[in-house]
Amino acid sequence: MTLLFGLTIFLACKKPDTNQSRQADQLSTSSRKKTNANGDSDNFNDGPYVLYRNGQIEVRTIVPEGDNQVANTQTYDPANKSAVPVNIKFSNHPDWNFSVKLRNEITNENVSYTQPTKILALSDIEGEFEAFRSLLLANHVIDEQYNWIYGNGHLIICGDLFDRGKEVPATLWLLYKLEQDAKSKGGYLHTILGDHEFMNMNGDLRYLQQKYLDNAALMNLDYNELYTTDTELGRWLRSKNVIEKVGDYLCLHGGVSPAVNNLKMSLSALNSLCRSNYDNYKKPDLYTDQDIKTLFDGKLSPFWYRGYFKDPKATTADINKTLSLYNAKKILVGHTIISTNVGFYYSGKVIGLDVDEHNGDRAGALFENNTWYKIDDSGDQTPLN
Repeated sequence: MTLLFGLTIFLACKKPDTNQSRQADQLSTSSRKKTNANGDSDNFNDGPYVLYRNGQIEVRTIVPEGDNQVANTQTYDPANKSAVPVNIKFSNHPDWNFSVKLRNEITNENVSYTQPTKILALSDIEGEFEAFRSLLLANHVIDEQYNWIYGNGHLIICGDLFDRGKEVPATLWLLYKLEQDAKSKGGYLHTILGDHEFMNMNGDLRYLQQKYLDNAALMNLDYNELYTTDTELGRWLRSKNVIEKVGDYLCLHGGVSPAVNNLKMSLSALNSLCRSNYDNYKKPDLYTDQDIKTLFDGKLSPFWYRGYFKDPKATTADINKTLSLYNAKKILVGHTIISTNVGFYYSGKVIGLDVDEHNGDRAGALFENNTWYKIDDSGDQTPLN
């Protein structure tokens, strides 16, 4: 898998007035003994999970307390949303802690962007926060305090933020934060959805770390409640696209299958049709529309397709058809681990990004000075050819 942070803002919650930013009593309704399957490296914090319930904002967290993990809930008045403290903490690495300011509004992403002068492209982070952080640091996207230092550069994440790794909420919040910071510095962060996002938004949890199910239960919640449209991260995820064009480059998770080519849909139409069905994934009535069926098919969809690397493989003619349809020069994808990743395929028309991050591979693709490079978490750059 691959990989793929900004200005640290500390938000103080003032002693509440009777009508502003009202904080309810902290509720430590549940606790359990710490469970540590992987030695001292485990982070015993989880969350925050920001939920909208009963006209209030709830901030749910799991925190270490002595030998226990405790589920806490704090409630706030949504009228003062920007003052709600969202603090991401690491019991095993407190120097990694950061805070996030909630947005007053979340809007859907555009589908097309002008050509940046520099790009860092990563994929398949899957909750591996440490790897993600080290890549961004080594390649001068952020500094140690998570300040965006990439200027007008664009950071592209080609899907799969969930599952397997142990720091999924922290990874999501860092992306959420960096989006705002990048824009303020003239840069941009593109977060594109992969199959694991759809799985987690729709109850397909077969690759999920058990700790997330256990922690949800400790908070007296079902895991499926953590990323609905009644949550901040759920709303944020649903604002993302399945495919974008960044300058000359088409960016998505899996690839454009011949069947999707044949739909001849614009990027706007494709993303709009997908977004209207983000929460219908795997529902039987979804498949009454042939276009929707194709876009969500487990082998053909833009976030499931593996034909660039596995049989039955796409042909050069298929690739050329996609590039012509969307007036692009290259296609950037993750999803499928290949030993030669990060690399060029189809005579340089496809860039494969996915590497086996869980076994220590950390790499991505850098575009700078009109050249594409393979990069790693030591900052080394190797030209792609």
